[in-house]
Amino acid sequence: MNDFKSFSREVDDLTEKGFEKLALELFYFQAKENKVYNSYLAARNIDFKSVCCLEDIPFLPIRFFKDFSVVCGNVSDFTSYYSSSGTTGMITSKHYTWSEQWYLQHSQRLFERAYGSLKEYHILALLPSYLERQGSSLVSMANHFIRESQSTHSGFYLYNQKDLVEKISQLNGDSRKILLLGVTFALLDLAESGLVFPGIEKLIVMETGGMKGRRKKMIREEVHDLLKSYFKVSSIHSEYGMTEMMSQAYSKGEGKFQLPTSIRVLLRDVNDPLSWSQRSQGGINIIDLGNFHSCAFLETQDLGRIDDSGMLEVLGRFDHSEIRGCNLLVQ
Repeated sequence: MNDFKSFSREVDDLTEKGFEKLALELFYFQAKENKVYNSYLAARNIDFKSVCCLEDIPFLPIRFFKDFSVVCGNVSDFTSYYSSSGTTGMITSKHYTWSEQWYLQHSQRLFERAYGSLKEYHILALLPSYLERQGSSLVSMANHFIRESQSTHSGFYLYNQKDLVEKISQLNGDSRKILLLGVTFALLDLAESGLVFPGIEKLIVMETGGMKGRRKKMIREEVHDLLKSYFKVSSIHSEYGMTEMMSQAYSKGEGKFQLPTSIRVLLRDVNDPLSWSQRSQGGINIIDLGNFHSCAFLETQDLGRIDDSGMLEVLGRFDHSEIRGCNLLVQ
């Protein structure tokens, strides 16, 4: 656990220049201390001592979180975990937490670096389905944001769309900005509810992904155009996160995410997961240094593109992969 405290401090103080050094340090630690990751490396006949740069690091397929306890040390030392959403009969992921307090503080730091102090916002969280189950990291984060905003108007909403619209109307002209944080299908439901939405100053609409089989597949541009029209905003913001990650990335429009200092993305070849893509798009491999207690090197089932400025655009999912609840739409 002392190692976790040391890594947590390094992640808190991380700069862009220090990323690779810390990532390699963390890789050597997890290759020895994470039994699942160690077995995976052994199955691939990889000597972790031969790894000397980020491109040499093997990435653990994210589905391992569904079948194994992916932790450093003994799982009995961990008292809580976050779990992913899923449809009936679907095996869900479990991500054990070293410290929920650290996760919440880390999430707050990442948000405030991108958007400023939470105290500048009223946080209105439209998260049906996530609120109706236990173990959602998104709900835990939203609840922390609501508390830290110190606004009596901040709060959660399920299906009470009329109350939400009335609250937003009431806050129009307030000195604080309004952050409407919503799962995508719920925002679309509100946009098609027939409720008249007034033009609101200082409104940020942020979708967290998630259709959960409730709607037909829609490309991101179609979803964002519909939401922009209804909420009368010039752009739709997005949050990119998942149960298997302790960090989040944010987009302020057009689905392009600015990666925080704790995240690095490498794109793999779509036909050969063990080779790197020779183009600007491919399968998304994520290094999340916030996962110092579990596994920081994740092979996701997302497809992405890196633009010339280094921003990440999530294009969709690989065919035949399970639909993750907290995920952007399939394009």
